[in-house]
Parts: sequence; C-alpha cells; structure tokens
Amino acid sequence: MTPSHDDEIVISVHGLKNSFGEQIVHEGLDVEVKRGEIFGVVGGSGTGKSVLMRSIIGLQVPDEGEITVFGENTIDRDETDATNIRKRWGVLFQGGALFSTLTVAENTQVPLREFYPGLGQTLLDEIAAYKVVMTGLPPDAGPKYPAELSGGMRKRAGLARALALDPELLFLDEPTAGLDPIGAAAFDELIASLQKTMGLTVFLITHDLDTLYAICDRVAVLADQKVIAVGTIDELLALDHPWIQEYFKGPRGRAATATLEHQRHTAASADKTAKTGASD
Repeated sequence: MTPSHDDEIVISVHGLKNSFGEQIVHEGLDVEVKRGEIFGVVGGSGTGKSVLMRSIIGLQVPDEGEITVFGENTIDRDETDATNIRKRWGVLFQGGALFSTLTVAENTQVPLREFYPGLGQTLLDEIAAYKVVMTGLPPDAGPKYPAELSGGMRKRAGLARALALDPELLFLDEPTAGLDPIGAAAFDELIASLQKTMGLTVFLITHDLDTLYAICDRVAVLADQKVIAVGTIDELLALDHPWIQEYFKGPRGRAATATLEHQRHTAASADKTAKTGASD
C-alpha cells in the first residue's frame, strides 16, 4: 500500500441524495478521497456502491448534493468542461464491459478515438499494444475478441482501456468478482503496482476482503443510506457498528486477516534472510 502523497482532495462528495422512485439509495452522503491513495468502498447489497461511482463519473444525476473531482464540479457542466475532466480518469466497470464486436486492441483505442480523434492508426496501435502488455496480457491478446478470453483476461483488457489515456484517477467496480483466489490476488498485485508506477488515485468498489486488506489505504463503509465510517482496516475494526463487526470479523474477515499476517511474516522472514546474506 502506498500512502497518499499529500492531503489534496481528488474526489469530494457532500450531501449526496440518490433515489429511484420512492426508493432512496443515498441521503446526505459525504465522502472524500485523497490524492495517491487506494480508496476502498464496501457495503451490503443495495447500499448503492455502484450508484455512488456512477454519480461521481456523471452517469447518474443525483437528486441533491455536490460532487467535485480535481476541484471541479462535475454536475451540470457543459460538454467541453466535462470532457476535460473525463480525460483525467479511467473506469473499469464490472465484468470489463468490453464491446463484443471489437478486438482487445480496438476496445483499448475507444477512449483515444473519442478524446483525440486526430491520432493516426499507427500510433493508436502502438499505444494499445503497450497498454495490453502493461496490464499483464500476452502481446497476442490484442487481435482477439472478448469472447476468446477468459474472465480474468477480459478484466485486464478492460483495465487496458481504462488506462488508455494515462489517467490520474482510476475507478474500479468489483474488479476481482468472479476470479479464483489466485487470479484475484494477481489482479490486486497488478493494481498496487500500477498505482505506484503511475501515481494513480484509485477508487475501488469491492466486496473482496482480501483486496481490502492487501491494497487499500482507507475504506469507506456504506450503510443506512450514507457513508457511516472511513478509515484504515484497524480503525474500522475498533468501531462497534453491527454490520462492520459482522463483515470484518466474520469467517471471511478472519481468513483475510490470517492471510495478511502470513504474508507479512513471510515478507519479514525473506527480508531478514536477505539482510543476513548481505552481511556475510
């Protein structure tokens, strides 16, 4: 995990209200995300995790509230201003949300064609090839269609598209859902590595406790139509809210804690061995 570079607020949401008919999803929701952190969002089914993300990126118009990204209001902006902000973020939707009739390379080129229509095909192909490899896909994945890929590869292809514009901010909606534990752990490692090398701020919706423990700097908990708590895992564990206790201290939470402790012990042992070897 990489701590935030400073206290600059990249995403700010205040007084958010979202509803669908008579169903109120959010009421008075507040949350802030700092530059350079991997920020996890958790909550039970129906708490509106994806609705919150869609509100931030402009796909859902809230009933009330204020949303700023990079200090700029994102609600009711004119198209030019909205485009300038959207260039600075990338989004990986659930399941990858790839265009089935486009190859992986063509999918990766979609945001480039949208925001930079003057780019030539040779440059588009070079950028797409680089992004494909950056996300851990083999070079020969570029000409393939989504139906020819495994679930994990489709997620990586979706990530390649999300990174096409070299964004500062990356939105991930359930990125490890449906992956086996080994594939999910590898994806977590990829996100952590990309965050560090690209200086990304990451807004990550997940229900995967291993992901929360492994790479998130802070976690926001959605319940009761709002964010009821934000903090590190240790800070959340100290709270007595019943959902938080059940989620983080249930069987899966205990398993995730044990896995993290094992990884820390292994890393510490390897570090000690390396230092001993260097001094011999």
